[in-house]
Amino acid sequence: MDAFIAQFLNPAIMQAALPDIAEAFLRTVWLSLAIIFTGTLAGLALAVLRAVGKAPLTFAVRAYADVTRSLPPLVIIILWFFGLPYFGIRMSGFMVSWLVLSLVLAAFAEEIFWSGIKSIPKGQLEAARSTGLSFGAAMAHIILPQAIQHTLPPMTSRIISTVKNTALAATVATPDLLGVALTVQGKLANTTPLVMAAVAYLLMIYPLVILTKRIERRRAWG
Repeated sequence: MDAFIAQFLNPAIMQAALPDIAEAFLRTVWLSLAIIFTGTLAGLALAVLRAVGKAPLTFAVRAYADVTRSLPPLVIIILWFFGLPYFGIRMSGFMVSWLVLSLVLAAFAEEIFWSGIKSIPKGQLEAARSTGLSFGAAMAHIILPQAIQHTLPPMTSRIISTVKNTALAATVATPDLLGVALTVQGKLANTTPLVMAAVAYLLMIYPLVILTKRIERRRAWG
């Protein structure tokens, strides 16, 4: 038991690693929030474009969503990070992780929001347009508020997956939570920093899990 504690829950290692882990935790929270904000807005915009009903727009949005959702996020991150410099485009690991994971979230969010839009009877949009509202105004004031309510459970679940995916940033030298934990673990030859990172991820994600359950419970109760 003493050997287990010394390797996985070493108090001295915890104290030494805490400043680096805490800084990385805040950096990961910031990365997660940036991805969620950008990806959610982009996904909503794509769903609205698809709702316009123009064949070229619909094809482009569906193609983007299908292709992006079919590729592992890690593959896209590595392609961007190591491939773009050949075209003279250099970005930090943080920037690549933010952009790629935002685009991935947007692809999934588009499908979720599109399902929400489709769940609203077409007559509501037609009635709104008949009153003189433009398509954009009708979507913003009539359709989207209802559609977004319908999409809260699946979007929250997708956001949880997105926060987990931030760990992929460690593969492109981003000093996120996992990346810093691995670095400190290597320096100190002890697994405790990785346990600290796991606890930090739990602190980030567990509240979202509880929130998802509450949303689903409220919807079940009507």
